[in-house]
Amino acid sequence: MTTRRCSLIILSGLAASALIAAPATQSLAKDTVKIAFIGPLTGGNAAPGVGGRNSALLAVQQRNADPNAKYSYDLVTYDDECKPNIGVQVATKAASDRAIVAGVTHYCSAVAVVTVDTYAKLGLPVVVWGAVLPEITYGNDFKEIHRVNGTMINENKLAASFLTKLGYKRFVVMHDTTDYGKGQNKYFVEYLKPAGGEILATFPVGADQQDFTAELTKIKELKPQLIYFGGLTPIGVRIRTQMDKLGVEAQLMGVSGILTAGYIEGTGPLAEGTISFHNGAPIDKYAQGKAFLDAYAKAGFREDPDAYGPFAYTAANLIMDAIEKVGPDRRKVRDTLNQTKGYKALVGEINFDDHRQNIIDPYAYVVQDGKWTYWPDSVYAAGKRSLVGLTATR
Repeated sequence: MTTRRCSLIILSGLAASALIAAPATQSLAKDTVKIAFIGPLTGGNAAPGVGGRNSALLAVQQRNADPNAKYSYDLVTYDDECKPNIGVQVATKAASDRAIVAGVTHYCSAVAVVTVDTYAKLGLPVVVWGAVLPEITYGNDFKEIHRVNGTMINENKLAASFLTKLGYKRFVVMHDTTDYGKGQNKYFVEYLKPAGGEILATFPVGADQQDFTAELTKIKELKPQLIYFGGLTPIGVRIRTQMDKLGVEAQLMGVSGILTAGYIEGTGPLAEGTISFHNGAPIDKYAQGKAFLDAYAKAGFREDPDAYGPFAYTAANLIMDAIEKVGPDRRKVRDTLNQTKGYKALVGEINFDDHRQNIIDPYAYVVQDGKWTYWPDSVYAAGKRSLVGLTATR
């Protein structure tokens, strides 16, 4: 047999083997399913947005590494810039892409509340991971809208009770003029008065306002024990910094919109003692908390997951579990999400009510030594350090 003939026989055999093996290889390939992530990835509220994106991406990476997963997942990210008009644009883009089956959406309430109509109209099921305005879920009956984090109602109810029990009685309110800020003011006032607190004055401020000299000068004259701030990190940083510059001696309490690494980075040592409230326990208090933090660090993310990162991670897993169950069909995924009860997640058990809103408890936090600290674990709770505004009244 010639060398040429032997070569032809060998090549023919290899080709035949390849044809036989091809169907087996193809059967192992998984279909790729796209899910969207939408949040503020640039601007003053980028810290929680990037933390949320990283957390959702971690969930996708872990699912793709699971040999038992039926599908491969691709996270398509969009920057809503925490601006309502940009939010509607990217929501429309994501929902119009029929390859995207569902979305992990929004940190900023002012954005989330104006996008719900878009998701409903275009039929994209979404799970909100950070926005707290109640109207996002309770202001409509859109079956496409779900939320794993809590609302500002619970946060403000706890805030009013917690602060008055500490001994704060005289308050001044500052809030931004977005729906988010107005909502925070509404619910805090609603719960503060029955708790025995008095509001000396209320100061609405612009969402992009830079100078608070006029407001803080009047507040200094009123001598409140505590300034309640209903807004997001960028304004919170400016207010706290200018309080110090003008010599305003009052305790600062901010809603969960300032419970970010960005607030501490922006205010430095002035952040110490700032109080906030958040619908979620510290990540290390959850059964899967340490595993999440270890995996997050191992994945190489440089940014902090921030307070709402675990909720973005939970939202992504909830969506992927629904897809694994019923396939990449928007309507079927929506209907499956609607029925969520007793779902075991990183942030605890997820139970949606009749408006697809998860029921979750709020917790108190304080900045201690450059970190947001769970109040019961803090030196303030232990009486080793004192908050501003209480000494003279006790």
